[in-house]
Amino acid sequence: SACAAAHADAVFARLPGAASAHAFPWNTLIRLHAPSSPRRALAYFARMRRGAVDPDAYTFPPVLKACGCGVGLLVHAEAVRRGLDRDLFTRNALISFYCRTGDCRSGRKVFDDGARDLVSWNSMVAGYVGCGEVELAQELFDEMPHRDAFSWAAMIDAYGKRSGGVDRARELFDQMPERDLVCWNSMIDGYARQGRMDEARVLFDEMPERNVISWSIVVDGYVRCGEPSEALELFRRMLRCGIRPDRVAAVGAVTACAQLGALEQGRWLHSYLEKKKILFDVVVKTALIDMYMKCGRLDLAMLIFESMPDKTVVTWNVMIVGLGTHSCGLDAVKLFRQMESEGAPMDDLSVLAVLTACTHAGLISEGLQIFHRMKKDFGIDPKVEHYGALVDLLGRAGHLDQARHTIETMPMEPTPELWGSLLAACRSHRCVELAELSVERLASLGADDSGVYVLLSNIYADEGMWDGVSRIRRLMSAEGMKKDIGRSVIEADGQIHEFVNGGSSHPDKDEIYMMLWNLSNMVASA
Repeated sequence: SACAAAHADAVFARLPGAASAHAFPWNTLIRLHAPSSPRRALAYFARMRRGAVDPDAYTFPPVLKACGCGVGLLVHAEAVRRGLDRDLFTRNALISFYCRTGDCRSGRKVFDDGARDLVSWNSMVAGYVGCGEVELAQELFDEMPHRDAFSWAAMIDAYGKRSGGVDRARELFDQMPERDLVCWNSMIDGYARQGRMDEARVLFDEMPERNVISWSIVVDGYVRCGEPSEALELFRRMLRCGIRPDRVAAVGAVTACAQLGALEQGRWLHSYLEKKKILFDVVVKTALIDMYMKCGRLDLAMLIFESMPDKTVVTWNVMIVGLGTHSCGLDAVKLFRQMESEGAPMDDLSVLAVLTACTHAGLISEGLQIFHRMKKDFGIDPKVEHYGALVDLLGRAGHLDQARHTIETMPMEPTPELWGSLLAACRSHRCVELAELSVERLASLGADDSGVYVLLSNIYADEGMWDGVSRIRRLMSAEGMKKDIGRSVIEADGQIHEFVNGGSSHPDKDEIYMMLWNLSNMVASA
């Protein structure tokens, strides 16, 4: 740790000259600093050489861990000069160094040229995996004279993270003579990454033992797959089992509350994390800001934001997005300008967030000004998403011809979302001709789904063009198109309730429909 390294520095400074003439204290300092302070580790190695202290077999492995590409080549040359490149520990460190810096070919050359042990094989397999060379890793894995849990875990993790590779990962998992916790977690993570949460959960429930990583993988997987209720249920079970959440689980649970709009559960979770001091860092605080914004509590989000001494670009972006979503466009623009004046890091999402905020608030001149400053002042090239935000901004304000011109003159191929945005604006501003053109463009892009035709039908209906409405309905019927089913989610008394348009599965459906009937009568008689 940094504390241990600092203590070692102090002890080393008090060593007599004779003691510092040996490699051992230098090796200890280099090893302590290599993980977190690689520059300092290399500085000690340089001092060691200047002091005419001879490195030994334990010197080069930690030095190589601290090296980038250029310096590592010099260190390799020094090891060769001193005849230590034949030492097995140094050879394994060289394999790891080359693979870590993306030069698997040089790593393989070291691997092939001399003695090997299990660490050598594992280092080379892991190196291929890290460089994305899964087939080469598999070939080497098949040649291994012996394998340990690390060997299997490396391959399972490689296939699990590869698109379409999780079934191969499962084959390897099932072939393992003995499975350790790392392999179980890698396999579950592979299913979660591919969105196969049912299989991930089955495997999770079968685990002979679990650690916090096991729980976090599944909680996070549910959130990423759009199943926040399941994520919260598992998080609560995790707490009941006495497992202290890590950052991944905490952020996953907070994000689940945000997706559900579950304010009360989110506030309880905030209090719990703060009370237990569970990694209450910038990542968790940013997730809490996002949750409060999505639950409509801008005041609580702002309190956290203003209390943060350090903010990442994600923190600023979440805040700007939240203000824009709640029609506080001027506040979003003000925050964006504050971000600029403070020299805070800015990315393309920052600009997209403030452009979207301008759209919701109808701030035409501010949005146009920010868009035109992107390249010159912010050093950010506009992407198709930024052009989409500009089209939405112009379309909502009724500048339909300017919005169309933006789409037709943008430097990249327009996406269906841009024409869809213009189509929506055509309904708001009752422009049938441009709406029909937008649908034609959407059809040419293969994006003329039921939603597009329903919107065009509504535009015809607004203008009393019933022949057009009939034509669209016949077309949808002939193509077998159906209107998407509407859904809504609410939180009541700490419980999450989901409703589907026309659904009848809710246990309180009779009372709900009776209330709706009463409300309809009240509105009709008002």
